[in-house]
Amino acid sequence: MNGNIPGNLLTTAMAVMPHTNVSRALDMALSLDVPFWPQLPNYSYYEDMYVQAAEHFPGIILDLDKRTLRFSMDKFAEELEEALLRFDDPSYFDVSETYSAVYHRFLALDLKDRPAIRGQLEGPISFGFNILDQDERPILFDDTIRPFMLDFMAQRINVQLKRLQKRNANAFMFVDEPGLQFIFSAMAGYGDIKAKGDLDQFFSQVDRPRGIHLCGNPDWDFLLNMDLDVLSLDVYTNAEVFASYAKSIAKFLDRGGVIVWGIVPTGFEAFAEEEVPTLIDRLETIWKVLWAKGIDRELLISRAMLSPATCCLVNPDKERTVERAFAAVNQMAGRLREDYL
Repeated sequence: MNGNIPGNLLTTAMAVMPHTNVSRALDMALSLDVPFWPQLPNYSYYEDMYVQAAEHFPGIILDLDKRTLRFSMDKFAEELEEALLRFDDPSYFDVSETYSAVYHRFLALDLKDRPAIRGQLEGPISFGFNILDQDERPILFDDTIRPFMLDFMAQRINVQLKRLQKRNANAFMFVDEPGLQFIFSAMAGYGDIKAKGDLDQFFSQVDRPRGIHLCGNPDWDFLLNMDLDVLSLDVYTNAEVFASYAKSIAKFLDRGGVIVWGIVPTGFEAFAEEEVPTLIDRLETIWKVLWAKGIDRELLISRAMLSPATCCLVNPDKERTVERAFAAVNQMAGRLREDYL
């Protein structure tokens, strides 16, 4: 398991950033140990993570002016054949220059000396929840569309990973799944048992190394017991809940899993209340709980990365707090490495 995802308190971040200046966003991504290509929805609606995942998906209706993404079953029926005919065409599944101003610039960089690099794509559960058909129903609930969607998204992830691995042998992918926290509520209409079956099928088609990133609070047992190489989470908000899953965390680490501890808040108000020492204290408090429950200290550190807690697009100071959060992550990592490595 794991492939080549590094740990040892190296830094990375989620890809969605508030920037409207492409070069500045890329510079910020490159300021972390494990860089990624930023997604910039404030720069263009094409850069929205759902829109990027929807490129070439049959049945999609994209309205750039209204910033809406919809689905039509009739259009799906019309376009499905072409999609199936091109299923082995990498260019069909890659992110085009229209849909990302940054991705192709990132791929043009010399990234081979980095410990790793990372890409990302919206995951099938969240995509299927978010995209509504002509009857205002999430396409996730449609038994004809869902199996195709799982295959389609797996192919997109694999194509992107291969591109990234040409730039750095240790490339890996985040599957962004904010929607996973909703499948554990009775209102979802799509339960965790169904989701587990679908995600197992999905990940069986996804090349390693691969993992899930989410900011919400799902059933952590569900995620930690999946066949993942990396799990990225908002531990700033979910610390106590997450720390209560010590048994599953131990199994995940023993299998070679890496945890990306999202500890620095990116929201303007929350960030203003914290400093690097308070954030280190917060993180060490969780770690000490896990060590007290028998998780090996050296193992946890060797399989730990640090990141901001969440994305944030709506701060009153635009990108400034997010940039300060990136700097704080690097400062934290430097101090913690002195103590633990």
